[in-house]
Amino acid sequence: MDLRLLSIATLLGILCFCSAQQEGSDCIKANAQSCGECIQVAEKCGWCTDTDFLKQGESKSARCDELQSLITKGCTKAKIENPRGSTSINKNKPVTNRKKDMAEKLKADQITQIQPQKITLNLRSGEAQTFKLKFKRAEDYPIDLYYLMDLSFSMKDDLENVKNLGTDLMREMKEVTSDFHIGFGSFVEKTVMPYISTTPARLLNPCTSTNNDTCTSPFSYKNVLKLTEDGEEFNSLVSKQQISGNLDSPEGGFDAIMQVAVCGEAIGWRNVTSLLVFSTDAGFHFAGDGKLGGIVLPNDGKCHLENNMYTMSHYYDYPSIAHLVQKLSDNNIQTIFAVTEEFQPVYKELKNLIPKSAVGTLSSNSSNVIKLIIDSYNSLSSEVILENGKLPEGVSITYKSICKNGWVGTGENGRKCSNISIGDEVSFEIAIKSEKCPPEGNSETITIKPLGFTENVEIVLNFICECECSKDGKPLSEMCHNGNGTFECGACRCNEGRIGRLCECSTDEVRTDDLDANCRKDNGTDICSNNGDCVCGTCECKKRENPEERYSRKFCECDNFNCDRSNNKLCGGHGRCECRVCICDANYTGSACDCSLDTSTCLAANKQICNGRGTCECGVCKCTNPKFQGPTCEICPTCPGVCAEHKDCVQCQAFETGEKKDTCKRDCSYFNLIRVKDRDKLPQPADQSYPLSHCKERDANDCWFYYTYAVRNHTEREVYVVDTLECPAGPDIIPIVAGVVAGIVLIGLALLLIWKLLMIIHDRREFAKFEKEKMNAKWDTQENPIYKGPINNFQNPSYGRKDMVLLLCLYCPSFFSLLPACTLLSLWSVLCLSVASFPHLFFNSYVHSLLQNKSCKKTIFSFQQ
Repeated sequence: MDLRLLSIATLLGILCFCSAQQEGSDCIKANAQSCGECIQVAEKCGWCTDTDFLKQGESKSARCDELQSLITKGCTKAKIENPRGSTSINKNKPVTNRKKDMAEKLKADQITQIQPQKITLNLRSGEAQTFKLKFKRAEDYPIDLYYLMDLSFSMKDDLENVKNLGTDLMREMKEVTSDFHIGFGSFVEKTVMPYISTTPARLLNPCTSTNNDTCTSPFSYKNVLKLTEDGEEFNSLVSKQQISGNLDSPEGGFDAIMQVAVCGEAIGWRNVTSLLVFSTDAGFHFAGDGKLGGIVLPNDGKCHLENNMYTMSHYYDYPSIAHLVQKLSDNNIQTIFAVTEEFQPVYKELKNLIPKSAVGTLSSNSSNVIKLIIDSYNSLSSEVILENGKLPEGVSITYKSICKNGWVGTGENGRKCSNISIGDEVSFEIAIKSEKCPPEGNSETITIKPLGFTENVEIVLNFICECECSKDGKPLSEMCHNGNGTFECGACRCNEGRIGRLCECSTDEVRTDDLDANCRKDNGTDICSNNGDCVCGTCECKKRENPEERYSRKFCECDNFNCDRSNNKLCGGHGRCECRVCICDANYTGSACDCSLDTSTCLAANKQICNGRGTCECGVCKCTNPKFQGPTCEICPTCPGVCAEHKDCVQCQAFETGEKKDTCKRDCSYFNLIRVKDRDKLPQPADQSYPLSHCKERDANDCWFYYTYAVRNHTEREVYVVDTLECPAGPDIIPIVAGVVAGIVLIGLALLLIWKLLMIIHDRREFAKFEKEKMNAKWDTQENPIYKGPINNFQNPSYGRKDMVLLLCLYCPSFFSLLPACTLLSLWSVLCLSVASFPHLFFNSYVHSLLQNKSCKKTIFSFQQ
């Protein structure tokens, strides 16, 4: 079993190694012609700048390989170009430890919640650069809150409760921040059919048909109050607002949200925490719904406020959800949807599409709006979600979050941390990786920021697309065939239209008869031994599917994969193949390096090679004695065991018995005999440093004797024997005879009792059958006066009181149960019947009539008295 597991493990190791080699061969597969091309293949690829590195038949692309492979081929580390990426921090202002009760109040731009603020990354293709961001929620951070309210007719009672919202909300928010601004806006619907009635009377008062209420003219969106710190002004302006009306149930809230997000100057957004409270009791229109009113132009996402009124609602369609998400994120606005219970499911689905948003249940008259806003703000501010700007092509980014209580998030969860309180600090590990260089190789800049916060981290990406050695390149170098290329990094980078290792050929004259003659070995017919192409009179060997297999030499006549194999391994896995010949590792020989010179595998347990019964050839024992076999010639199937082999000699020396007792001194003097008192005194295998056998044998008298056999220092034999035989004891005859007799008697009594029990059961069944037939009689049971019965009564002679008792005990069940002595009498009568000692008991007819007589019980009763 262990050998099988070892084989499986070895096979898996070989497969993993081959897989790793195949993956590592990406450097060769790329066929890179310059150092810059090589380092863009993968982070593990290096370029050898040694001018003498290439062998005959190898192309320039052979300079690009894994580092270890290049070193194995003879390129020193100093000659390998392998640039690495790096990370540098340009701005690292520490996070602010601000307290609400501090005398000195800081401005928003003086507060830092994320660190560092600017980083520069030098990226090499395939190599990720990792850095850490720290985030800490600052206390007393300024807040802007804009209340956007639906003023359709169904919100009439809600407007009354919002009129005092300014001062009440100011008072509550003072517990959170000392710098709080509030603003107000309202919306209804697009001012075209079929969303509103366009009749002149309904345009002036869309509520004329409802209880004679007066409403303001319909509008799309109106910025009522710019963000201010004056709560009284909020109350004053909001109290002047009037309800309006429209025709359909969904409202034009998306138009209003878009204008609030993009009209930052008109709204008064500051560079602080920005909250948008969207209050409604209806659904919403979105992109495409404008076609009902003949509006087909997509929303342009720009500000169109004139005199604080949205003037292009009849011209642009509603924005899409994705468009809103982009604009809200760009302007760091967090949205709170305050909606009634009926529309909770709709807005919860919308919340899942808009990051950093919350949904609260608004009461029917908006009386709970302040609590809703406070709870939603706490929910939003307790979660940090990182987002990044658009990444350049080929660049990827991964996040890992380290949150409170050591919780670690990866994947999408790596972008966020939840349940963060004011003053808590969390960190993120961010890895950025580039798979390729941009077309121009220019630097790129991306940003990473926490959603809903104005601060961000600027990241400058520099791409390593060329090697340092290329800066020292010599254009039009004489080393590149009369200046037909630039000599850089140990090789020629050919000018356009030139090819070859030294740019010696033009693409127009790649193949000619004169040049091909230089590629034939020994003036033969095969060009480059059919293993390559003749380029400019020089063989460039073909590349095989497995990059580890290569052709080499001037005419590509050699390879490193056509050597002898052993166990399906090239050179047995113990050497390397050079020009179709195995060069074996140390301690291995043979054409396939399959013969090991190591003798450790032939050592037996006694430290002898092949137990002294064979020779070690290629790491395997060859037994010289044909009787022995096994890995170390330790098995002899036809040989007797140690115990059986020495039994007669131990028996004759220890007990002077056995087959060799007459020739004991002559045949059995080859070991030392040591006597012990009992088996516990025998040596144990764990106590010895030499092989030891425990034996148990039996002599001719069936007596057992115990001994051990051991060989010290391969020559001295010792036998420890217990000097007392263990003989079996003889049987005790008396208990055996007594037991047999008692068993026979008991079995006889049991059989008699069973016979008696069966007779009683049979008689009772017969009596019961008689009684049943008697009860079923149909004739009249009255006596006929002229009838004379056939039965005469007469007195039987008496045989004595004891005999009557015995009869009653035997045949009267009721009497049998009353008299304890009946049990013994019955047993005695059974025994007597068997020898006919009571002749009078054979009157069965009389006894049977007695049993059937109803006066039996009376007789028994009188007899008992």
